[in-house]
Amino acid sequence: MKLRGYLALVVICTALVVCDLFQRTVIVLRLKLQPEKRVEILGPWINTLATIVMGGVSRIGGASVPVPARVVPSGPGVLIVMNHQSLLDIPLVVQTVDGGYPRIVTRARYRRFIPLISHMVRLYQYPVVDPSANATDLLASVESMRDAARRSDVPFAIFPEGTRTKDGEIGRFKTRGLANVLQARAWTIYVFVVDGFWKAPKFKDFLGGMAHIDGRMAYLGTVEWSDPTVAPEPFVHDLRHMMIDGLAELRGRSSSA
Repeated sequence: MKLRGYLALVVICTALVVCDLFQRTVIVLRLKLQPEKRVEILGPWINTLATIVMGGVSRIGGASVPVPARVVPSGPGVLIVMNHQSLLDIPLVVQTVDGGYPRIVTRARYRRFIPLISHMVRLYQYPVVDPSANATDLLASVESMRDAARRSDVPFAIFPEGTRTKDGEIGRFKTRGLANVLQARAWTIYVFVVDGFWKAPKFKDFLGGMAHIDGRMAYLGTVEWSDPTVAPEPFVHDLRHMMIDGLAELRGRSSSA
């Protein structure tokens, strides 16, 4: 099993390095020549990358991973909210969008020195936050995130826990980040929960094998946030409990299957 884990990681990393070169040349050139087709170019490309990662993890590594339903329409005023268990949550979120791509709130450390990913953060205009920054810089990044949410013409995605869970449960929400997004505009919010990934949160955890990963995902439905002037804290509280109940139901279905 460890051999499959090593092999899958080598194949995925090699593919991503090649994709990094392709992205920095062909994709960037296409965007310069056809800026009006940004969504049509970047949507299929990010889905190709998601397929490479998830295909490598499942077909080579032996992990069981879900195929998300593409229930999220591409367009403004659409917010995706999901719990955060591993790096695989990102390609899963990507695969929920039909005909486009999500703009994902990302930690600032991913902007540098990571093949493909760091360039993607800039190319896809992901809003970045740095929880370790001083109060002034953190406030500026949160305000920038709210502005990005207000102007985004594609779905906006956020993991409201702000970090990967250590025990698989729904963690405490970073209320400031989600509240600022909610205060940016009215939203139709697509809510998802995942489970089964938290014991392998990082790529390095795949080295011990991937066959033990039994990933599951559930779409809980949509909720409307129609008045961004209302205090968001009660809504955030209800949203978190909706996800807690959804995770419990997902685990119940799994244990009885």
